[in-house]
Amino acid sequence: MKIILNQDVPNLGELGDVKDVAPGYARNFLFPRSLAFLHNTKSVALFEKRRAEIEALKASKRSASAGLKEKLEAEELSLTLPAGANGKLYGAVTSITIHDELLKKGIEVDRKKIEVPNHSLKSVGNYKILIRLYEKDEASLRVAIQGQQVKAEARAEASAPKPRRRREERDETPEEQIARAEAEGAPQSQD
Repeated sequence: MKIILNQDVPNLGELGDVKDVAPGYARNFLFPRSLAFLHNTKSVALFEKRRAEIEALKASKRSASAGLKEKLEAEELSLTLPAGANGKLYGAVTSITIHDELLKKGIEVDRKKIEVPNHSLKSVGNYKILIRLYEKDEASLRVAIQGQQVKAEARAEASAPKPRRRREERDETPEEQIARAEAEGAPQSQD
């Protein structure tokens, strides 16, 4: 079924594009959400009237993409994360991590357009991250990951479960224990 897109649809096309799609996809998804119109003489005439507006919108997207590309390629992210002595990170750097760091610097990029090699970086080093922009534009972002040594005792202490103490064993004086027991209405033990 031939359609004309009324809005940008991810993984399908942009406003004004003529596409061939499955009839069920068009009837059940695109048409009810007003994302597309059936390709006929009436809809073609409507989009011909809007052609200048659509081209201006695409040109502004291209220029915004070019500006973002320059900004991303001039930027270098530097991350300091806990790592072992061999350079392996105690976590991973993913597209979410890169997205959050870019937001801190005031650069907004869709998280789904950030392509991290092997979906995550798990060791210290310098990397180039590919970010897909408008149409076929791509930006290459430099990321430097430094390791922060974590002492073995601190790591063992942080990961070891802490023993739970009974209420009576908490840091209370005998007077505080009696006052708490009276407030709770519990019978006092006779010594």
